[in-house]
Amino acid sequence: MKTFRTVLAMMCCLVIMAGAIPAGAEDGFSTSYTYGYDYWEDVQSSPDAYRVKTVIDTYTIGLDNLNNTLLRRPQSLFVKGQDLYICDTGNNRIIQLSFSDGEARFVRTIETVVDADDDYGIAKTYYTKAEEYEKAIAVRLEAEEKLAALTAEEETAPAETEQASAEGEAAPEAAGAEGTEGENASPEAETAAEEEKPSNEEIEAATKAVADAVAEEERLRQEAIQAEETVRNSGCKIWQYEAWKEDEGGNVSSSLNQPNDVAVDDEGNIYIADTNNYRVVKMDKDCNLLWEFTKPLDATFDQSQNFLPKKIVVDVAGRVYGLCQNINKGLVKFEEDGSFSGFIGANKVNVSMADYIWKRYFQTKEQRAQTSNFVPTEYENIYIDDEGFIYATTIVFSEGDLKWDNAKPIRRLNGIGNDILIKNDKIPPIGDLDWVSGSEATGPSRLVDITVLNDDMYVALDKIRGRMFGYDSQGVMLWAFGTRGNVNGAFNGAVSIEHIGHNLLVLDQLKNNITIFEPTEYGDTIYSAIETYLKGEYDESAELWQEVLKQNANYALAFRGIGRAVLRQNRFEEAMEWFKLAHDRDNYGRAFKLYRKVWVEKNIWWILLIVAALLIIPLVIGRVKKMKWEVIAHEHSKVRK
Repeated sequence: MKTFRTVLAMMCCLVIMAGAIPAGAEDGFSTSYTYGYDYWEDVQSSPDAYRVKTVIDTYTIGLDNLNNTLLRRPQSLFVKGQDLYICDTGNNRIIQLSFSDGEARFVRTIETVVDADDDYGIAKTYYTKAEEYEKAIAVRLEAEEKLAALTAEEETAPAETEQASAEGEAAPEAAGAEGTEGENASPEAETAAEEEKPSNEEIEAATKAVADAVAEEERLRQEAIQAEETVRNSGCKIWQYEAWKEDEGGNVSSSLNQPNDVAVDDEGNIYIADTNNYRVVKMDKDCNLLWEFTKPLDATFDQSQNFLPKKIVVDVAGRVYGLCQNINKGLVKFEEDGSFSGFIGANKVNVSMADYIWKRYFQTKEQRAQTSNFVPTEYENIYIDDEGFIYATTIVFSEGDLKWDNAKPIRRLNGIGNDILIKNDKIPPIGDLDWVSGSEATGPSRLVDITVLNDDMYVALDKIRGRMFGYDSQGVMLWAFGTRGNVNGAFNGAVSIEHIGHNLLVLDQLKNNITIFEPTEYGDTIYSAIETYLKGEYDESAELWQEVLKQNANYALAFRGIGRAVLRQNRFEEAMEWFKLAHDRDNYGRAFKLYRKVWVEKNIWWILLIVAALLIIPLVIGRVKKMKWEVIAHEHSKVRK
């Protein structure tokens, strides 16, 4: 009996250990726990959609041999084609890598911006004239103060003499016989008073100095105006002159200072959010300066705030959209020529009636000043897709607003800033649907970044738990995976996500590395099923969804995908069955309407015959009954006769 219990315990341990091995681990790749949600919002385990392909860090790309400067608190990733740009913010540089045959190859670092044109000289002249003008103002004020002091001494001197004479006349009376009437003041005092009085020569010299200072100030003011006009006419791009330096060879460059984001347009021009230099720089592929976007001199921009660009995107027309720290009016928009054209996409303020009434009618003015204002929140990150729509994430919201779609942690902004994100699932895209409040490591997902794949599929990154959430174009969750920790595939400080094809790249600012995930067979099948459906290959799409169901029989999106595919083939009754399995009421209703329409068209003659019968038979029966009663009545009338 004891032996049996021992064997049973060992078998249980083996079962538990086998269950702890993640799906797909038998192929030798690191994987992460993958899950989804069913109709009742319960977690449903699924095969892994992604696995770790490789991890890029300082040593794998050879940065340890480059001046021994390791990655230090990088903040952002950007992918253009097969090139990856890393914002190595702690080292004030951009690192460019190139992917070839699945391996990352170091290309270069970008640490400075070069002024290849004559903009530096123009800006230098402008700032020099501005400084000379400011100094001239100080000289003029000093001269005016000196003249005012001399003039004040001249005006007060006679009054002091009269006061001294009066005191001298009163002195003999007080002194009695010791004084005489003619002795009003001592000769020494009169001599000292005469010496302290400003001479006419001093006053004339001070007056001339003021006139010269005024003339010099006016001359330098005109030169400063002319220099400013020269800057405007030349289209000078260097406005932050203090950030630029000229070496002994006459070359002019500017070092990056805490770059937080980078973007590259179709022409290869590079845009950098150079935060601590208060600018966004646009330069060509050789790092020659093309434009500087700095603080807008506009009434709509709070001039007391520094211009601190945090994230940037660039559309196909060269327009720059910036997410700026301490700016809650939306995204700052610059045209291609550097002109400021306003804000777009400001967050709406959600205020409960109770909070408004309490603050408006029951708080004093001092209490209202101490409490937070009802102002829009700032975005956390932005991404622009191939169609020019901007995806934005925010992490500041009330937990209660999430499932009611009031928080909107993910938004898709059109050209005028309206949110047009499609949300055709039961719950909008918010990350995790189940969370526990009251702890730093729990609570709802805080989506710190987002990337958009082909066919409007997108992946959002949760910085709280280090998870990724994939959604299709309808806002339906495809999968979720990821965790916190120190093993491959886990994160401690995930801050940025990008993609190359279907591969996902996640930047960890605390580990100072980038984890690259590649789709598993299960994940590839999901992508293929969606893509073939959008191409109009509905039979193939349905077959691929069937393959997905073989690997995950509880995958509701597969039921929906098959239903949509057969619906496009006018197999309405079959589509209804699949939508029923997916608990998709909306699509079930659409399929039922189409099925009803086809059924009616197919059976219209039978329907008409039945309707006609229902209308005619009662009339015939009524007519027969009426005739019968008429005959009976006629027979009864004969009998009475």
